[in-house]
Amino acid sequence: MRFLLTDEQSDFARTLRSLLGSAQVPAAVRAWADGDAGPGRALWSRLAATGLFALAVPEAHEGAGLLPLELSLGLVELGRAGVPGPVVESAAACVLLSELADDSLAKRFLPGLALGEASATLTLPGGSPYAPDADAATYCFTVSQAGGLRLVGAPAGPLRSTDPARRLSLPPADGGELLAEGPEVTRAAGVAGRWARLLTAAQCLGVGEALLARTVEYAKQRTQFGTPIGSFQAVKHRLADTLIALEFARPLVWAAALSPGPGEVAAAKLAAGEASYRAAMTALQLHGAVGYTEELDLSLWLRKARPLRDAWGTPSACRAEVLRSLTPRRR
Repeated sequence: MRFLLTDEQSDFARTLRSLLGSAQVPAAVRAWADGDAGPGRALWSRLAATGLFALAVPEAHEGAGLLPLELSLGLVELGRAGVPGPVVESAAACVLLSELADDSLAKRFLPGLALGEASATLTLPGGSPYAPDADAATYCFTVSQAGGLRLVGAPAGPLRSTDPARRLSLPPADGGELLAEGPEVTRAAGVAGRWARLLTAAQCLGVGEALLARTVEYAKQRTQFGTPIGSFQAVKHRLADTLIALEFARPLVWAAALSPGPGEVAAAKLAAGEASYRAAMTALQLHGAVGYTEELDLSLWLRKARPLRDAWGTPSACRAEVLRSLTPRRR
């Protein structure tokens, strides 16, 4: 088994990082939080040109194939840059439609999603009832407990969220267009849910890395008693613990992308989510009162850590899934 990224995979990640580094992502995030999705959609168009969205779509429908590792690499970069929008949910919707093997549905939705011309959000059984960014997404899909897949209209105005750029809406329980129903929908929803959990773990990893990098830089600049606080032993230990948590989560994310079983994905999400949240707490403590200010770009990542930690699988839900995967089944 290969444990290192290939040259192509590394180049893809560097391309995304360079593109996002030259974009005005913080401005797009603030506009998105205020209800203006224009700058965010423009950023999505640039990302689509790299083939990012095609990584969750089969080749037969304008995609590059279902490539969870490459897409996870992309989500790390998007998390590091703080890109707004339902990227995870769009990818999960693509997987859901691909798994249904309904060619008419695939032809209707997948090409636009692969090319970045459309976006999607969704809710799945066992997940949150709230659809992220439904007011800005092109499509809003819901899957009921009974196995009914529906395309619903834009829900009522978004609700307040810890992360203002993650706008939550409650789709209607019924109504809309029934696209498919039955056990096959339930099975496909389970696969899509694992992809959503995996990609959220990758996004958490990127958010944690961004928070740690900004905190390290701040610790080098901020002085106390005439000395940079980064030279204090307690600060060094706190930063080192944060780095170790992120580095321990990284191989779990890659392993889950290579073998996306329920237990592997849950372990990756648990480790990455907790590491990202630890990075947020470290950043907040070491920045002091300035860390609370909305004017500081740091706040854009601070507000993402907690919601992403709980999205598509809370820590307790992920622990329970890991335990189930380790418990021998009775015959």
